[in-house]
Amino acid sequence: MKNIILATLLSAAALSANAQEVNIYSSRQPELIDPILEAFTAQTGITANVVFLKKGMLERMRAEGRRSPADLILTTDIANLDAAVQAGLTQPVSSEILTQNIPETYRDAAGQWFGLTSRARILYASVDRVAEGEITSYEQLADPEWQGRICTRSGTHDYNIALTAAYLLQHGEGDTEAWLTGVKDNLARRPQGNDRAQVKAIWAGECDIAIGNTYYMGKMLADPEQAEWANAVRLIFPTLNGLGTHINISGMAMSKSAPNPENALLLMEFLSGDTAQSLYAEANYEYPLNADIAPSALVASWGDFTPDPTPLSEIARLRGAALRLVERVDFDG
Repeated sequence: MKNIILATLLSAAALSANAQEVNIYSSRQPELIDPILEAFTAQTGITANVVFLKKGMLERMRAEGRRSPADLILTTDIANLDAAVQAGLTQPVSSEILTQNIPETYRDAAGQWFGLTSRARILYASVDRVAEGEITSYEQLADPEWQGRICTRSGTHDYNIALTAAYLLQHGEGDTEAWLTGVKDNLARRPQGNDRAQVKAIWAGECDIAIGNTYYMGKMLADPEQAEWANAVRLIFPTLNGLGTHINISGMAMSKSAPNPENALLLMEFLSGDTAQSLYAEANYEYPLNADIAPSALVASWGDFTPDPTPLSEIARLRGAALRLVERVDFDG
């Protein structure tokens, strides 16, 4: 335990050596955010120090407590942002720039977190075995005509739990349980792998429909081996209760213990601005949240769609109930 405390103190001392700095804990890949942080430093002169944490970010911050050097956290999925708030690890931020740049649906009402980019949770459909317009809603995934034709990753994964929570908000517990049961009955195989693995399964003829995030299409097209999988499918932007397509976000929050809150706020505002939004969305094939910035040409080529306007904070509150329903129907079993 003494070694852990000493390591934390040394880390804090090292990160706090320069007053013109901001310290970031990020679950986003370094190659994605480094160009953006370099642009921030070039514009402001503030050094951005990053600790990449694929897992365990909140546990580390809890262990560090008030001595945590983190000013800002960058992560994906409303679940992770909401978990940081519920754990008391964030602080509210008030900024006219942030409220102007980030739509209300994609930020916390109390200013505890702000979205940066969005991704739609859509359907990948076989270009050969699924006709245009044959499926247009999430509700249809439970229809008997899709029996043995659907692939997906684990129902307990954050991405699918968020979708189930959105469904629960619109349809209630009973209908959501019936929907989950119907989708499970329609699976071609037990849930497994990541989103790209589902598209590969369509290419291999194992299933005809898969649930996945939009940005994986861009990642597959950029990979010579996986481009063949991507070309075997088309993207469908289904609606939920007729409202629009379910989306999730990458986002940011200021640490409650931030030693450099002024610099952290400057970075948050920069990340919501034109330069960062363009770089962020282009690098990971995501949708900018700043309405002044258009998606990349590739992302735009996938077509227009209407996002579900439901505030993500409302969906986040139902994640626990959604997980219990997924477990109740033994979705992964």
